[in-house]
Amino acid sequence: MTTRTLISPAQLGRPHARYVYWTVLALVLVLFTVVFLGPLYWMVTGGLKSTQEVVQSPPTLVPGSLHPETYSRAWEVMDLARLLFNTLYYAFGALAFQLVLDVAAAYSLSRLRPVFGKAILGMMLATLMIPATVLVVPQYLTVLDVPIVERNLLNSPWAIWLPSVTNAFNIFLLKRFFDSIPRELLDAASIDGASRVRTLWSVVLPISRPVLGVVSIFAVVGVWKDFLWPMLTLPDPTKQTLNVGIYSLASGVPENVLIAALTIASVPTLLIFLVFQRNIMSGLTAGGLKG
Repeated sequence: MTTRTLISPAQLGRPHARYVYWTVLALVLVLFTVVFLGPLYWMVTGGLKSTQEVVQSPPTLVPGSLHPETYSRAWEVMDLARLLFNTLYYAFGALAFQLVLDVAAAYSLSRLRPVFGKAILGMMLATLMIPATVLVVPQYLTVLDVPIVERNLLNSPWAIWLPSVTNAFNIFLLKRFFDSIPRELLDAASIDGASRVRTLWSVVLPISRPVLGVVSIFAVVGVWKDFLWPMLTLPDPTKQTLNVGIYSLASGVPENVLIAALTIASVPTLLIFLVFQRNIMSGLTAGGLKG
């Protein structure tokens, strides 16, 4: 079986074609590097500039003088320690609920074969087509007065955790991986007397670490980068997340201090990607092929 490419190996073997190919490839790589890393460079260097240099026009590409103390000032002025703790608390709480409930839902759809399981999965996936902003008002009204229990969840971590629990994409991702697990492994566990829950805990979860890692990263980053929903449901300044807290305290703060605070807020998610990028790719492709 042969694969088609833009340039055939015969054409690439010619000196002129090879020179053009590598030149175009280098230019494209440089362009994409500038597009993706340019804003990050501008943000990091903006926090190192003085207030006058940040607002001057035309802007400077390289800081005229470095002011690293701006970052420590941003940490204190914006109270980033408290905001960081709040965000970590909400993020890992959402992660715990997602791992428990989404894994249970995916395993049920994959292995327990409930009645109308395919229809349920189809309705779940259909929710991915609904824009998130459309759901803001009904979700807010639900959180404001939860049916049956009649509780107001504003300024409560439950306002962040409950809407993030049922993630259709994560359930589909987990189900696809569970479908790829050889049936023989589960049958062997059943022969040994393992229950459904025991099989899930002792057999399925240990070999599902790649996809569980991806779900975990998505859950943490999803809460970390969210802005609109925490701003609506956490009006108490002492309970706000990192993004909302920086936005609330932005007025009256020098521009370089604000940029430094935004840089600090971006570091954790960048580190998560750099450290776990291999796990992200392996988890997304896991379960694509059976056998």
